[in-house]
Amino acid sequence: MNWNQVEGNWEQFKGKAQAQWGKLTGDDLDVINGNRRQLAGKIQEAYGKTEEEADREIDTWLGRH
Repeated sequence: MNWNQVEGNWEQFKGKAQAQWGKLTGDDLDVINGNRRQLAGKIQEAYGKTEEEADREIDTWLGRH
């Protein structure tokens, strides 16, 4: 799956993202609205990760869906 599919179906993926990154709130996910950079930024803020770590987590998550 590629990110364009996630972005286009964000409403369906919000629950999966929240299951993966439980510290992200519904409001966070609404702000992200399918934007990968926004998601990476919120993961960095919530979990104290580097940009590279957040990107790797997103890639792994994307590979599972």
